[in-house]
Amino acid sequence: MLRFFYRCTCLLFIISIIIGCNGSERTPEKKELKSNLLESYLDIVKDRKNSKEERRSNLEKAYTIYSTISDNIYKVEKNFELCREYYSLKEYEKYKDLSEKALKLSKILNDSLSIAKAYAYLGIYYRRSKLDNIAYKNFYEAEKIYSLWNYNPENVKYVANEHGKVLIDIARIRQRAKDYSESEAITIKAIEKFELAEDETYIPLCYTNLGILAKFLEEYDKSIEYHKKAIEYAKGTDDETSRTLASYNNIGTVYKSQKKYAEAKEYYVKALSYKEYLSKNKKIHSRLIDNLAYVNFLSNDLTEIPELYFKALKIRESIDDKYGITTNTLHLAEYYQSINEDSIAKMYAERSRDISLELNNNEELLKSYRVLSDIYEGNEGLRYANAYIRLNDSLVREERLYRDKFARIEFETDEIAEQNLQISRENEILIIAILGLTALFLLGYIIFRQQQSNKELLFAQTQQEANQEIYRLLLNQQIKLEEGRQMEQQRMSEELHDGVLGRLFGVRLSLDGINQRANDGFTEARNKYIDELKSIEKEIRLISHDLGTETLTADVAYIDAVESLISDLCAVNNITFEFNNDEDIDWEEIDDQKKINFFRILQESLQNIFKHANAKSIKINFDFTEDKINLTILDDGIGFKSNKVKRGIGLKNITSRVSQMSGVVQFLSNKDAGTKVSVSVPV
Repeated sequence: MLRFFYRCTCLLFIISIIIGCNGSERTPEKKELKSNLLESYLDIVKDRKNSKEERRSNLEKAYTIYSTISDNIYKVEKNFELCREYYSLKEYEKYKDLSEKALKLSKILNDSLSIAKAYAYLGIYYRRSKLDNIAYKNFYEAEKIYSLWNYNPENVKYVANEHGKVLIDIARIRQRAKDYSESEAITIKAIEKFELAEDETYIPLCYTNLGILAKFLEEYDKSIEYHKKAIEYAKGTDDETSRTLASYNNIGTVYKSQKKYAEAKEYYVKALSYKEYLSKNKKIHSRLIDNLAYVNFLSNDLTEIPELYFKALKIRESIDDKYGITTNTLHLAEYYQSINEDSIAKMYAERSRDISLELNNNEELLKSYRVLSDIYEGNEGLRYANAYIRLNDSLVREERLYRDKFARIEFETDEIAEQNLQISRENEILIIAILGLTALFLLGYIIFRQQQSNKELLFAQTQQEANQEIYRLLLNQQIKLEEGRQMEQQRMSEELHDGVLGRLFGVRLSLDGINQRANDGFTEARNKYIDELKSIEKEIRLISHDLGTETLTADVAYIDAVESLISDLCAVNNITFEFNNDEDIDWEEIDDQKKINFFRILQESLQNIFKHANAKSIKINFDFTEDKINLTILDDGIGFKSNKVKRGIGLKNITSRVSQMSGVVQFLSNKDAGTKVSVSVPV
């Protein structure tokens, strides 16, 4: 439980870092520049015509650029290229370091093929260091990945080729461990992979290994057949000569094991005929000379003995080939022992022993102990015989343990793989659990926020309904007040028209009657009062008319009411008028308040004309343009200077009503040029 909690904590921490980090990706231009620079350095390194120092210098530059590249598949590919070049320049520790980095990066990227390749590269390093158990472990890790890979047409050749190379490395380690049957089976499997890859580069090596294995299994004819196949497959390749010479040497060794010395000598001589190649490859040259000399010795052909031995030894000493020297000196010891030159035989046998101990070359050391036990007599000879027995028993046990070690490596590797699989499963469960909890948390949060939003929406709806109810109540109250005011206005209008105006009209008629009957000197005075009564009647009639038209009844068309107002007022004031209404204006759709405001603006304008303009005619127009109603009132009166006149309450009332309708008004006038009132109101 504690481990699970620890993993949860770590995973959440990593997720938070990933989410929190705002990585600044390099621009594509910089990436391309680095890639081009890296490729140019690698091209110089790969060109074998350049000096090693020049190649090494450019390889370091390439490595510097490589180190700055972000972690991706391209970086892994360049890593392997750098590895190969470091290996070719014998920079083995750098090769190992880069191989380990490739493995680590490939695991981060979860690239199986790159992981397998990195294990193979590490196996090559440890194989060269003769740490076969570590090399085997790395090769086995790679082989497991390749074995589980599902081949497809896109990568079958590449994967099969890489798989084959790993298999032949495993087979050669098994062969050195004298596990011949297993090595043979793995080698055959490697050949199948190379054939699948349609790449014959490594097939000669495979048949060479099969030939060596068949010799150890004492299947000599099959061994020779395999070596000849290796020669056939090597034809036309870059390694044709080296592979051919290796196969000639191996065939000679097989014949030597069969004690067919003439046939063995034939192949050694055939190999030694490649003089130009051997002059540049002294190690192979010295081996062939030594083998030829040894076959001559075994066949009792001593005509060129020991000269051939000394020739081979001289070459090996010149190139410090210590492994070759141990074999060479051992052969010299056997030769001098055969001609009873024991002192010289002891010298060469002891030299072989000392170098074998230095190199930890137990096979040659065992042979030197055998020769020394034969040369020496008495206790010294017995001592070497016992040393031979102990070493031989030790080698037998070591070989057995060596083979068991491979089985143990395979078991431990499989066990670790199973543990990793189990951990992977646990991590998957952990990730699923965390994702599930995260999803539940998000779902809960979404539900909570939705509930909050619903509450807020419900509150807003309730508030809206309350506001609408308040507005409705206020509107009803306003309507009732307006109805009451209208009723009172109507009553006052009727009282003035039917009551006061009727009584004044009766008084005026009485005065007219008296005036018609009487001929006294008060006629002129009565006429004056009659005129005053007429004036009062007209004023009361206008007031009554104003009160009566404050609201517009639904049964009277708006434009008729307007025209009636204009007609009545102009008739009372003896002024002619012209009225035009645009038929595009749908007055029934216009807001009542706007219609009342237009009516009052028109009424106020006409009153101003009657009182101040001394006009004879008036033009009134309603137009409809661009969703606006335009009212124009034009008179031919005395006018005024609009910039000097002081605006009275009438003009202020007009401006106020226009502002209530979000419109604009203009008063245009000049002295003796009439006045124009323009009102524009949006519908």
